[in-house]
Amino acid sequence: MPVRSFFFRLFAVVALCAPTGCATTAASQTEVGRLEAELRTLRVTQAKLVERLERLENRDAVARARAASTPATPAPAPAKKPDAPPADEGLGLPPSELAVVRLKPKKEPAPRIATAVAVSEPDPDQMEMFISPADGSSGTASPGRVEVPDKDPAILEAEYEHAVALLRTGNVDGGVEQLTRFAEENPRHPRADNALYFTGLGQMGLHDTASAAKTFERLIKTYPAGDAILDGMLRLAECRVRLNQAVDARALYTRVVTQFPGTAAATQAEQRLAALSP
Repeated sequence: MPVRSFFFRLFAVVALCAPTGCATTAASQTEVGRLEAELRTLRVTQAKLVERLERLENRDAVARARAASTPATPAPAPAKKPDAPPADEGLGLPPSELAVVRLKPKKEPAPRIATAVAVSEPDPDQMEMFISPADGSSGTASPGRVEVPDKDPAILEAEYEHAVALLRTGNVDGGVEQLTRFAEENPRHPRADNALYFTGLGQMGLHDTASAAKTFERLIKTYPAGDAILDGMLRLAECRVRLNQAVDARALYTRVVTQFPGTAAATQAEQRLAALSP
């Protein structure tokens, strides 16, 4: 509570008590007692503030005395870098300045490199060593003949798959034609025997049984160790049956049973032999 407000209230209480000769009531006595208690509290607070102010003034005086007695310390000079170049001695320049030296590039052109290569025609006798003769030829290259390299295996595989797809999609004539050409042009390809087998199947689908029989005979004769040999023998025997050549059909079925016992083809051959029995 401010001191001025406190004294105004105290004077008001005294003025009320003056006309009656200080004959106070119980209420006025209570108010006076409360004001006295507040006055004591204000005095204690004021004493504490005065004491705190004195401590702050003493601390400030001690700090100023220490600052006045301590000599000023000069700021440390920046350390010189270890890789800094020494001062330009002998050039007549102040240490703080730098010397700029410009180097002029040489205008001489770079030496030329010889890139010309002499071209010489190869010896015809040596060229014959690098030309492999075709199958059935004498090994002598004909004048003006160009050897055609083998096709890429991936391209040949794609051609074979395309021809088989023609058979499966109903274009039997086109499939038979492409498979026949594939087998003739690539007799050493791993798919050559399969190409002949599917060619015979296509010819049977076209009801050309005689041509199918010839195709299966070629398959059995040319590729006796191929993976299509058993199916080719069964199909050839079927063609013999269609051509009313029962004796040849029984001989083929018997050959499958005796040469390849225990196989699925042998089981089929036994069943068909039983059906052909008179």
